[in-house]
Amino acid sequence: MSTENEGSTEPAVPSVPPRPENAPATPPAPGSPAGQAPADPAAPGPEPVPGAHGDDAAPGPRPDGTATPPPHPAYPTGTPAPAPTGAPHQAGGADWPPPPSGLPSHGGGGGGPVWGAPAAAPAPRRRPGGLVAAVLVAALVAGGVGGGIGYWAAERSDGGSTTVSAAAPRSLEREPGSVAAVAGKALPSVVTIEAAAGGGPGGEAGTGTGFVYDKQGHILTNNHVVESAADGGTLSATFSDGKTYDAEVVGRAQGYDVAVLKLKNAPAGLVPLPLGDSDKVAVGDSTIAIGAPFGLSNTVTTGIISAKNRPVASGDGSSGKNSYMSALQTDASINPGNSGGPLLDSGGAVIGINSAIQSAGNGFGQSQAGSIGLGFAIPINQATTVAQQLIRTGTPVYPVIGATVDMSGQGDGARIAQEGAGGTAPVTPDGPAAEAGLRPGDVITGFDGEPVDSGPTLISEIWTHKPGDRVTLTYERDGKELTAELTLGERKGDR
Repeated sequence: MSTENEGSTEPAVPSVPPRPENAPATPPAPGSPAGQAPADPAAPGPEPVPGAHGDDAAPGPRPDGTATPPPHPAYPTGTPAPAPTGAPHQAGGADWPPPPSGLPSHGGGGGGPVWGAPAAAPAPRRRPGGLVAAVLVAALVAGGVGGGIGYWAAERSDGGSTTVSAAAPRSLEREPGSVAAVAGKALPSVVTIEAAAGGGPGGEAGTGTGFVYDKQGHILTNNHVVESAADGGTLSATFSDGKTYDAEVVGRAQGYDVAVLKLKNAPAGLVPLPLGDSDKVAVGDSTIAIGAPFGLSNTVTTGIISAKNRPVASGDGSSGKNSYMSALQTDASINPGNSGGPLLDSGGAVIGINSAIQSAGNGFGQSQAGSIGLGFAIPINQATTVAQQLIRTGTPVYPVIGATVDMSGQGDGARIAQEGAGGTAPVTPDGPAAEAGLRPGDVITGFDGEPVDSGPTLISEIWTHKPGDRVTLTYERDGKELTAELTLGERKGDR
């Protein structure tokens, strides 16, 4: 039931006899043949078509019994008069009583009996909206073909339901370069690492992440992820398909915070993640991080590169067991458990290894605090150099300048200490710094073109190079700025 006109108030119509649906519009005048309109010899000439000026009164007796004027002579005998077009009703003379005030003319504005006239069989209605209706029907037919077909099909389905299911998309493949496409390709090569210390239940255990480095089954991750299991503990790696493999440590570098594992009984068909070029990364580039934050494996987060060459010490900055990196900073959400996982670029290449976060009030390092949008990754160029060394020899090699620097000062540069560790000389005799003329108390302010504001920053910059690289130092002595060139030495193993 339509509710289109609910609420409108229409005054009552006068009581008149009902009209037959197919009766003629104008009854014949007395004495005239059926279907013919009487002529009007007294008319001066043709008059406007009925309805053009509101003259739509049908012939018939007046209330006083006199005959009404015959129809217009413009319509010869035997020619039907056109149907009225809905113009307002007008009185036919001074003695013609108008309908009561406020009541509409019955019959839609013309063609029906006037007020007070005897009932007459009306002519079939011409619907003035016929053209509009035809256009509307055509539009509905054109726009409803699809729906009609769907309804037709649904009516013939089992159970008689008229519900039409949405058509399935042709393809569920994601656009190349989209996060979904990159993640879908990378996830099968990312593993969740479980590390447990030796000594039975109750020992130290942890969860981290790693990724396939080569087809031989080597897994690249952080040192601090596997450190607890390095001596007599157990390690396992679980892929995204749920398959788990035992693993063992091939080598680890505490200073770089890099470790390499090897899967025992590695499956065939391993697909290493492609390695990018971290030196070509730009601030603002898109990033995708994959890991197991708080044990939630195969978690994907996104962000951008927020900064480059960010000096980070993943410890308290003073211990001999700290890790130092000139890190890529990202705002991709990284939490405990993401450590060792890949940081990818928009093309799916690894540009870093997620290693540390800045947590509110706790400084740098790994803690159970959540992400605040400050994550740090080891550049993959540096990590690759370390990994290759560990796979070849199992022992890390570090570039050095042959001097002990103060790790507590910050803001003025890296000051060479007055005493070395364990009573050793602060500047190694015949070492690179000694040969370049550096002395205890000198403050190093630049390393190969990069500014240095502290000891951790200096070490982070040194470790981005290799032993044997030729570099330039800028330093201050007695208020004067000096420069020196030196060739980096090497140190094998962690102390």
